[in-house]
Amino acid sequence: MAPVQKTISPQAWAGLMILAFIWGGSFLSVHVALEEIGPLTSVAHRTGWAMLILWAYVLIRRLPLPTDRRVWGAFLVMGLLNNVIPFSLMAWGQLHIETGLTSILNAATAIFGVTAAALFLADERMTARKAIGVGIGFLGVSTAIGLNAFKDFDIRSLGQLAVIGGTISYALAGVWARKTLGHLKPQVAAAGMLTGASLITLPAAWIIEGPITLSLQPQTWAAITYYAVVATAIAYILYYRVLALAGSGNAMLVTLLVAPVAIVLGAIVLGEALPLRAYIGFAILALGLLILDGRLVKPLQHRLRRA
Repeated sequence: MAPVQKTISPQAWAGLMILAFIWGGSFLSVHVALEEIGPLTSVAHRTGWAMLILWAYVLIRRLPLPTDRRVWGAFLVMGLLNNVIPFSLMAWGQLHIETGLTSILNAATAIFGVTAAALFLADERMTARKAIGVGIGFLGVSTAIGLNAFKDFDIRSLGQLAVIGGTISYALAGVWARKTLGHLKPQVAAAGMLTGASLITLPAAWIIEGPITLSLQPQTWAAITYYAVVATAIAYILYYRVLALAGSGNAMLVTLLVAPVAIVLGAIVLGEALPLRAYIGFAILALGLLILDGRLVKPLQHRLRRA
């Protein structure tokens, strides 16, 4: 029997909206940081500072620490899939496309997540409703990117594909977490994941982009503080609380709420103007996500049963 979707309480809605504003602002803060530091260095700051904060939280709460070496190996893979690859690809993509468009393409994470789960997890089969939602979601992504991106392939096209690559990595990370880290407290898993990510990003950034300096402009430090402390460490802790209140199906709604925040911030602060196809693509993608979530289908099924 499929799990019953929880009703969203006012407290859960408040949490979802706060998360949307936090994560929506992260795209702008990354853009600001990239004006002075490279993509890998920006990711190293993000994972490193967030790691320290989450381990402090774990120790203060006295949460049990894993001792199995295989778990620490799983943290390394999880950090690669959920932090290093997507953060790096999306940061690099933002060098060539708008922050608003990055947030729209990022919303495809749920579409790829459902597809990856159906491929690799026995209890997450691809139902007809999911298949329709995924198909509509892919149409939305294709619309937002535009056919010209494939016809006249350039650095902007590559930037969009880099962001999509990040969402695919997020999807694979979700599968890996289910298979290897499901028995851990989520805060411990997040701290371990960021540790694995930092072990990769710190030396990679140093080798590829040069020594990591702390002598940065105030606006760069403000951006790093926001996306590392607020949009990563604090947001992870808040997300798990919202997840417990709203359930995983309802929590997926945050992916729809993030993009409008990022689009508005990009327009106001950076003067970005997205093409019409980006908004049409996001609307189609949102429809696909709502079908996946069951929010549009379940009321219709209920009425048909009553008829």
